[in-house]
Amino acid sequence: MAYLLLIHETRGARAARTEDEAHRQYDDMMAFAASLQADGILRAAESLRTDDHAVRIRAPGGKPQHLDGPFTEAREMVGGFFLLDITTREEALAIARRCPAVAWGTVEVRECAPCHVL
Repeated sequence: MAYLLLIHETRGARAARTEDEAHRQYDDMMAFAASLQADGILRAAESLRTDDHAVRIRAPGGKPQHLDGPFTEAREMVGGFFLLDITTREEALAIARRCPAVAWGTVEVRECAPCHVL
């Protein structure tokens, strides 16, 4: 079974960090990823650029529309993710509690499933 840990950050928080703080947080996240890899449960992990570089695409009425970031209506942005190969929600929650991002952001735990499964 797969679970996704989505790392939510307050928009603008990255720009407000000192360079040392940013490197320390990144190193902490990389060490966390390495521990998940060593445990054999990490499928993928990536840090994402800020939403200044994002594009949202919708097609209301069948006509594609592009909206370039930043997305001013959003207070938070997805800053990265960890895709885990584990068996239970409880295990996912325990791992999320260990994630360094809980100290400066929010870690959202999502079970991967087909879109027709509620």
